[in-house]
Amino acid sequence: MSLTRRQVTSAALAAVPLAGRSPGRNPRTLYIAGDSTAAQKYADAAPETGWGMALPFFLRKEVGVSNQAVNGRSSKSFVDEGRLDAILATIRPHDLLLVQFAHNDEKSADPTRYTEPWTTFQEYLRRYLDGARARGARPVLATPVERRRFDADGNAVPTHGDYPAAMRALAEQEHVALLDVEALSLALWQSLGAEATKTYFNWTDSEQDNTHFNPPGAIAVARLVTQELLRTRVLARHDVIRLHEDIPTSWITWPPA
Repeated sequence: MSLTRRQVTSAALAAVPLAGRSPGRNPRTLYIAGDSTAAQKYADAAPETGWGMALPFFLRKEVGVSNQAVNGRSSKSFVDEGRLDAILATIRPHDLLLVQFAHNDEKSADPTRYTEPWTTFQEYLRRYLDGARARGARPVLATPVERRRFDADGNAVPTHGDYPAAMRALAEQEHVALLDVEALSLALWQSLGAEATKTYFNWTDSEQDNTHFNPPGAIAVARLVTQELLRTRVLARHDVIRLHEDIPTSWITWPPA
């Protein structure tokens, strides 16, 4: 398939060393492979914001972020379109590959994206793990961030079926760090409640989106991801900044489409 100019530019940027790195401080790049909940958004989609756009606010410049997540992709379609190969062509020893999928793997009516949790989902995820390891990089699995869904009693309810459990089981089998974003985000939505969570999702005058985030939501989820990177010792304390500070939403910007 042909690539758009945006896709070509994104792949090229992933291969360019980030400015401001000091060779003596072991610079690394954290690559994100995922879907629209993490992806870079552009001006035509504002205020929709992927959590990957906010992650750099919590990391020192020695840990660069290459956000390769793309709207609408599953663990399968990301591989089939050559996007994993593009990451593996540029990833280096000691870099990190953070993998978060499930939202689109769940779409059983679409054979180009659907995977079954305990078989093909795990099989595709292994490609990310094996590919990163073969290049001396460290793979990290992240369970999918939860949607905004509440029952009649006001309880936040899970929406991803067996996919988080399948990912947890694979992480244990493969001895891979697991960021349990699904459990943490579900707990966060529960603590906020049905009304307050609207201010974290892409609710506008014309849209009621319970899957994608606005700037406050993206920042909140990026904070959860950072906390998990610390908990699992993927990153050390000196790699992280502002973890307990307010992040201005004005820091979020949407480049031209």
